[in-house]
Amino acid sequence: MTMLKVDNLVAGHGLLTAVRNVSFSVEPGAVLGANGAGKTTLFRTLAGVHRAESGGVMLDGLDITPLSPSRRVASGIAMVPEGRRLFADMSVRENLQVAGENGRRGDWTLDSVLAALPSLKTLLDVAADGLSGGQRQAVAIGRALMSNPKVLLLDEVSLGLSPVAIEGLYEQLAGLKGRGDTTMIVVEQDLDRAMGFSDRVICLLEGRIALEGAPAALGKQAVTEAYFGLAHKETTDA
Repeated sequence: MTMLKVDNLVAGHGLLTAVRNVSFSVEPGAVLGANGAGKTTLFRTLAGVHRAESGGVMLDGLDITPLSPSRRVASGIAMVPEGRRLFADMSVRENLQVAGENGRRGDWTLDSVLAALPSLKTLLDVAADGLSGGQRQAVAIGRALMSNPKVLLLDEVSLGLSPVAIEGLYEQLAGLKGRGDTTMIVVEQDLDRAMGFSDRVICLLEGRIALEGAPAALGKQAVTEAYFGLAHKETTDA
């Protein structure tokens, strides 16, 4: 059974329609697109933060389109939002435990999260507002894992991080991917990083899917053109 299926999804915020008839089914992968392409709105709609105007979202055979964000977490979908959004005055341990208390039951516990993200072990008693950007991102991922998601959405996962922090973060994500018990979908601006990490990429342009497929089959040139809208421009000009 397909873990996540999106069918003709239309969504936006305010008067702006940012996601236009998007359909796909999920394998671990990345969603690419320039700023304003609709990536974050898509993720927020999948997580229930934005209401879908039309279309549907199925998670493991269950229609979650009408569910609230908290009920979607309970059903098995979790998002690491852009900006991390940790509880700044709480310790790393407390941030992780809060998520564990409000998620699904499963194999992800404090011990297993620390084993998967060993950089957190020495930070458990540190307040979140005292962490570096890379440390905050690792805590945000750990917090999402504590809810035992079937599908983990990671929005702008490397935004604002140093190259060293990004390298370390993706090493940890590769370890999570290797476990095979949680499907990850990553919004990433770095084309090389996204194509190297993902089994499949989806390029959004003006809220629509411009290109999708396995990175090796698509090739960087095609992904770059879809990312920047070059293929769309050539077609329009023609």
